[in-house]
Amino acid sequence: MTQSLYERLGGTEGITAIADTLVENHLANPLVAPRFAQADKATLKNGAATFFITGTGGPNVYKGKDMVATHKGMNISGSEFLAVLDDAMGALEANNIGQREKEEVLYVLYSMRGEVLKQ
Repeated sequence: MTQSLYERLGGTEGITAIADTLVENHLANPLVAPRFAQADKATLKNGAATFFITGTGGPNVYKGKDMVATHKGMNISGSEFLAVLDDAMGALEANNIGQREKEEVLYVLYSMRGEVLKQ
């Protein structure tokens, strides 16, 4: 039986580590860090982890808003969106995620482009 993306990313523990790295990458990225200046780091990490856990086939633990509601009024640029994808790739690489899984995660993230840009 084929494992879900959730399982291949290391389950809750593995995805939590990826999300932690992702948020740290965002906070260190001068293009997107200002978006997170007022945010609580622990809340960001929890939101990212639960979003990934639910979105990759794990337990339905995400309680946040959908992508459109989350990004409404933010007027996110294409450059910012690509910077976030770069941060995600860096987080996947830092956590030794395989090529197939990196491609799947980036595909899913990129597929949300219309729900995130210029909202």
